[in-house]
Amino acid sequence: MNDLAIRAAAPEDLDTVLAFWKDAAEGTSISDDRDGVARLLDRDPESLLLAERGGELAGTVIAGFDGWRCHLYRLAVHPDHRRQGVANALLRAAEERFTALGGRRGDAMVLNDNTLAHHAWRAAGYAPQPEWSRWVKPLDS
Repeated sequence: MNDLAIRAAAPEDLDTVLAFWKDAAEGTSISDDRDGVARLLDRDPESLLLAERGGELAGTVIAGFDGWRCHLYRLAVHPDHRRQGVANALLRAAEERFTALGGRRGDAMVLNDNTLAHHAWRAAGYAPQPEWSRWVKPLDS
């Protein structure tokens, strides 16, 4: 695990990250395109964290902080790197970022049917909050 490096994504990483999500992430998002991720980095350049091992992308997490809440999205680990501490390392880095920014609680978007991810989130100390539901409305661009 000591060969794992975590860093913030840069604009030149966008294509690699988008291709990675197709292989490693569960589900898709309306924002999973070059413009969406570029806007994320423009607004908050430190928010997209990458875990690399041997120069290869092993995992990602978006650790967004809006000044009030700490939000986690797109925790994804490549199948070849799962169960090797990549997700935990990414979440620790995200939590350290949140703490440094003054955040007090992290929340995560986790697909209900992604039971593999449920184990990783629980192992990191997260739990579902049954009294809440996510309500969404796509906005026209």
